[in-house]
Amino acid sequence: MKSFLKKIKYVPLALVSVVTTLFAWGLIEPHTLNTEKEIAIIPNLPKAWDGKVIGQISDLQIGMWGGNSGTVRRSVNKLIDIKPAAVLISGDFIYHATPNPEPEIEKAVSLVRPLVEAGIPTYAVLGNHDYGMSEKSASPETQLANDLEAQLKAAGVVVLDNESVEMQLPDSIVSDNKGFDSKASDRKRDRNKRLHLVAVDSRWADQDSVNEALSDVSSNDPRIALMHNPDTFKQFPPNSAPLAVAGHTHGGQMRIPGMPQWSWLRFTQKDEVHGDSWAVGYGKEGNNLYINVGIGMSIVPIRLFCPPELTLFTLTS
Repeated sequence: MKSFLKKIKYVPLALVSVVTTLFAWGLIEPHTLNTEKEIAIIPNLPKAWDGKVIGQISDLQIGMWGGNSGTVRRSVNKLIDIKPAAVLISGDFIYHATPNPEPEIEKAVSLVRPLVEAGIPTYAVLGNHDYGMSEKSASPETQLANDLEAQLKAAGVVVLDNESVEMQLPDSIVSDNKGFDSKASDRKRDRNKRLHLVAVDSRWADQDSVNEALSDVSSNDPRIALMHNPDTFKQFPPNSAPLAVAGHTHGGQMRIPGMPQWSWLRFTQKDEVHGDSWAVGYGKEGNNLYINVGIGMSIVPIRLFCPPELTLFTLTS
């Protein structure tokens, strides 16, 4: 009995040690970067796009206290080194930017501008924080979103609002000094290079319209779908989103190793919980959603067993 009591007195000390270690790692992990490499099958993919790599980053959350702009910068630099055919940014460029959003907007834009300057076509949608919404019940700040969108476009990022665009390979870009041209009617295109990007606006801001985004795309056109919130994915009709990418969830931000569905997200979000990677069994037939865990954070500047992510998709037919 004495031996047992002697051992048990060390339990609180061990628990304190474990908690301290986890907390310390939670502050360190946001400054790591995990590169996920995935294969994405797209029916009718043009030969010119077969084997090309598409990069995705998400949830920069610039402006959060103890934020993660250094990791954003490293992810952008890594993409520039890799030189993918395009980069997709799935929203939440800024965090709580009001009442003076200009510094956060300028910083977010300055972090992604090097992608455009490196000649990489860069496409984006806005997320709930870009509308000033940290919860569903908040009212969207449309002017904030408009200001952010205008500055991103001025930097050459193609920001899309419930619309589709024909993605351009880097060697076929025609620049008008205002960014990459997103209008198919502005020039003739080689049909065998056409790949559509179908992009949907923020769900929390009640701005997401899948039907509008798909309206200019025929049923046989190869396409990638881009959105911020994974919940939007349910609106896509069967076989209309063979590759869809989203963010928003932060992968749960703090979770149990090997059990991604057991995370902070499960207990704090009112959305359906699809944390990260491929959302198996979610959405309609023929549609496939990949959820990037993002780079930034919400509420506290901690990630635990959920490191920031850069995703690289190799396209194949």
